[in-house]
Amino acid sequence: MHAPPAPSLGDRLHACWAWGIGAPFVIFCSAVIIVTPGIARRRRMARATARGLLFLAGLPLEVRGLEHLPRGACVVVANHASYLDGIVLTAALPPDFSFVIKREAARVPFVGLLLRRLRSHFVDRFDRHAGRADAGKLMQSAQRGHPIGIFPEGTFIPEPGLRPFHRGAFVTACRAELPVVPVGIRGTRHALGGGSLLLRRGSIVVELERALLPGGRTLAAAEALRASARAAVLALCGEPDRAA
Repeated sequence: MHAPPAPSLGDRLHACWAWGIGAPFVIFCSAVIIVTPGIARRRRMARATARGLLFLAGLPLEVRGLEHLPRGACVVVANHASYLDGIVLTAALPPDFSFVIKREAARVPFVGLLLRRLRSHFVDRFDRHAGRADAGKLMQSAQRGHPIGIFPEGTFIPEPGLRPFHRGAFVTACRAELPVVPVGIRGTRHALGGGSLLLRRGSIVVELERALLPGGRTLAAAEALRASARAAVLALCGEPDRAA
């Protein structure tokens, strides 16, 4: 695998600009979101903030296939390549979506409060008992008609490639009888790769595929749904298959 090219002076200057103006912008907007009443209003503000940040950072966003989103509840599953991915999905999807986030984020000062005010779903990745309880709450939210966004890889690594998907999102979709919408995100790994603070300029594309319908409520149906969704995301994201 070839090493990425060394950053140019222009890259470094752009990164300084992006962090210098982007960080205060996000902190200010997040503080306003936290104190704003009404979840619908807070989520609309979060979407506007995410779009504003991408614009300031020189990361034009193109969204394709929004017509594939079903009306009502669904589960969106996307590849995960960068810390930018959550911001990008917030900017790309309608503001009624909530997102599934690792529970460690809830303990980060200020960030955890913001995520709770946006009614994000926290999932424990290490405690199996707590994880099952979190999954139960997630399914209840889905059954109440709330659309959900999730990164089923669970985390990302510096090297390009789509990692195996965890089963949880697909078990939830099958038991709640919800369509699953595969989403591919391209450009975030180049913009802010794992372990790097160098924010590079470049376009970002979010592409949605047609919704997949569960074939039942069984574990076998969840496995089949996971395989179909992962194949669709792999084709959309343009990265190699790391499960092969």
